[in-house]
Amino acid sequence: MTRTPSLPIVITLSATALLALSACSRQSQAPQPAAQSAAQSAPTTAASPASPADSGQQTAGGQSASGPTPSSSATSTPSADTSSPSLEHLAALPASAALPTSSEWKPGVNYDVITPAQPTTVAPGKVEVLEVFWLACPHCYALEPYIQQWLKTKPSYVEFVRVPVMWGPVQHAHARLYYTLQALGRDDLFEKAFTYIHNVDMQSNTESGLVADDKDQTFKEQQAWAVQNGINADAFAQAYNSFFVNTQLQQAEETMNDYQVQQVPFIAVDGRFGTGVEKAGGPNKLISLVNFLSAWEHDHKQE
Repeated sequence: MTRTPSLPIVITLSATALLALSACSRQSQAPQPAAQSAAQSAPTTAASPASPADSGQQTAGGQSASGPTPSSSATSTPSADTSSPSLEHLAALPASAALPTSSEWKPGVNYDVITPAQPTTVAPGKVEVLEVFWLACPHCYALEPYIQQWLKTKPSYVEFVRVPVMWGPVQHAHARLYYTLQALGRDDLFEKAFTYIHNVDMQSNTESGLVADDKDQTFKEQQAWAVQNGINADAFAQAYNSFFVNTQLQQAEETMNDYQVQQVPFIAVDGRFGTGVEKAGGPNKLISLVNFLSAWEHDHKQE
């Protein structure tokens, strides 16, 4: 059953942040066919509840799978006005409400506050770092090496969770492939799928890697790619429409609604803070910011 999401109000403490350089956006996009190449679209990053660009910005629930496929297009986060619910909510916060702040990191500048805080899926005492991504997003692909390096050194109390964005047909197709690989225990093929899709997109102006014009052809292309990478064709077909995969897709859709994801890559720390590459000031700084927010959350969980 689908739970009714409690939509977060994003507390935006700063003015406009430009998203064009680091996020694949759902906003201000012209419709395009499901098979159109992601490389054709203008790049931008995922967004989180309140952070633009790499930081990710969130608004509105996930787009219907039958709706137009969003392109990776540059957009700007509208400047907050004094009548916005975000600012009204911020004004209502008690003066004692503590937020992670340092000489380098400021709320509303480098990250945004998600309120109400969203539930996480990690064990008590752990801090969840969630990345919303899209396999065909060039900015997600560019961020991936930094994430892989961070995973080798992240604190033990941090648990990393990925959720594929669910805007339209292309994103749904890539999300199903992602969860099918999980169902088969082949997480090792995640990086291969990422690389394959971006290599195909760079060579083609008519198709997005591992996505075709209709669902049947998309399945055949993904199955053929899986077989080439050592997966049994029947096993892939069984997992593709399994209860596990369908449940994960439904939960991903709910996450999109709850966080109101508008751009990817989007990073949420413990369901409370949203950020991305642009807000942080670059991929290396994003990793530093994630560590800072995670440590702050962990310390406060111990109190």
